Amino acid sequence: MKPEQIATKLDALIVAPHPDDAELGMGGAILGMQNAGLNIGILDLTNGEPTPFGSPEIRIQETEAASKVLGIRWRHNLGLPNRSLEPTLNAREKLASIFRLTQPRWIFAPYWHDAHPDHLAATQLVDAARFWSKLSKTEMPGEPFHPERIYNYYCVHLKMHANPKFVLDISQDWDKKLESIACYHSQFVQGREHLDPQFLDQIRDEAAYWGKSIGVKYGEPFTSREPLGMTNFSSLV
Repeated sequence: MKPEQIATKLDALIVAPHPDDAELGMGGAILGMQNAGLNIGILDLTNGEPTPFGSPEIRIQETEAASKVLGIRWRHNLGLPNRSLEPTLNAREKLASIFRLTQPRWIFAPYWHDAHPDHLAATQLVDAARFWSKLSKTEMPGEPFHPERIYNYYCVHLKMHANPKFVLDISQDWDKKLESIACYHSQFVQGREHLDPQFLDQIRDEAAYWGKSIGVKYGEPFTSREPLGMTNFSSLV
């Protein structure tokens, strides 16, 4: 990617190990932030291939379709290797350069405990690149910049109960979130027809569980390594 192709000011940047992780983990939040007038971008670190029913070409088509459903105008792929994603210095520099060129106030990354090595590496990369993006006397493009905060979304492969710091009400955006996930037909529909319940039903049930926890229909859980600050209680559900 050339700097001039990606340089734009973002309010929030969602970093996803693979295409579809952003939709799974926080598609509702993405829709809600965009509805509020924020400029949101998604950076997929890998193309997610190989998979049983996918291909690089299929994944590009599915990602474009999901981005259209979400209304995302800024989405790029960092081109790092799927299945062998590692927090190398080269990958850190590439990601830090994106932070400097887009200057997002908030970064969203996967939760830091997971069975999937790519997800673990992605979160390590985000933490390190956040620090590197503020460095001076470097050949990285853009100006030194330090994102204000990292939030972590849950898109994990462990059978675990999340303990989020907050749950976001996504009830009004649930249908669109589900539509965006369904765009990844090769990942979540094809080859899963025999499952009971279906994968998309499981996603709905999880969202309903988190919604119930805060007294709404559907919710998405989030956490952060750093404490959250508040000026008042007006936004609490």
